[in-house]
Amino acid sequence: MQRKIAEARRLVVKVGSALVTNDGAGLALDFIDDCARQIAALRAQGREILLVSSGAIAAGMQRLGWAARPHAMHDLQAAAAVGQMGLAQAYDSTFASHGQKAAQILLTHDDLADRVRYLNARSTLNTLLALGVVPIINENDTVVTDEIKFGDNDTLGALVANLVEADALIILTDQRGLYTADPRRSPEASLIAEGRADDPRFEAMAGGAGSGIARGGMLTKVRAAQRAARSGAHTVIASGRQADALLAIARGEPVGTLLFAASSPLAARKQWLADHLQLTGSFILDDGARQALLAGRSLLPIGVKGVEGEFGRGAAVACRTADGHEVARGLSNYSSSEARRIAGHGSNQIETLLGYIDSEELIHRDNLVLL
Repeated sequence: MQRKIAEARRLVVKVGSALVTNDGAGLALDFIDDCARQIAALRAQGREILLVSSGAIAAGMQRLGWAARPHAMHDLQAAAAVGQMGLAQAYDSTFASHGQKAAQILLTHDDLADRVRYLNARSTLNTLLALGVVPIINENDTVVTDEIKFGDNDTLGALVANLVEADALIILTDQRGLYTADPRRSPEASLIAEGRADDPRFEAMAGGAGSGIARGGMLTKVRAAQRAARSGAHTVIASGRQADALLAIARGEPVGTLLFAASSPLAARKQWLADHLQLTGSFILDDGARQALLAGRSLLPIGVKGVEGEFGRGAAVACRTADGHEVARGLSNYSSSEARRIAGHGSNQIETLLGYIDSEELIHRDNLVLL
């Protein structure tokens, strides 16, 4: 499988806060310069690179003299605003010193949840790549709220990989890769060289939370690999402190942990649906409806036991079992109030109940993706 990484032409590289900010001590200019050097070398090979960089909040904390990461949203946003200035300057100057143009892109979840803005973001990134520019992407921490945060830049890296249909996602961190247990607590833990991204055992092995500087942890990286795999991207989790780690990974050398995509990529529209991190409502399914969805059929109103949330026609909603497990998600053909009136009834009763019929299905299978 390492050959797949060596053959990858479009790469998303995600670097964590601990690397970019010397574990919160300030911007790690040596690391940033080394990262730019390696990316410039990959660009010279004809590869397309997108860089997802953490570090704005951590850099801002250092500039403001804060030792501990704050919890208040306005403090986090202020730190991001201060830190983003230094972060952007550092990347701009170091990439320029290696003869490489770079561009700053700040994203929020709304940019990817809205179909038009999603397509605009995709178009902008593809244009930058065609121009030979390296997009440097971060979450727009100065304007996000709790409701729209990606939550960590590992997730953002996976979403970007999906957005541009990258061949691989490389997550550079301060750990060698994924271990069978936390190596800081279990000396007998061993490094996992490779495995399927959707192997359920890896989440249990990852466990734990991030550091006081970073938001993510190994668990978010495993979940990012699962998400990236939906568009066919393989993921490598490796230490960014290893000399020339990025170049070695790109050569296909066995560095860190490779979590490979084992299934065919989703169609673009279904990938967009799968990437919705927050949904406006849910349909609660009976077992017959669950089985129908798993068999590739549409969701009919007769199989819906309940409707949660308030949403309009065309909204993205979850399809859940009675115990809360999300089976699928899709675009509803009816609003929440209409769906409540027809739930549990046959499609032949829709016109009688509503006075009109728009579709026989609550969600057509073409607008539905299994999870």
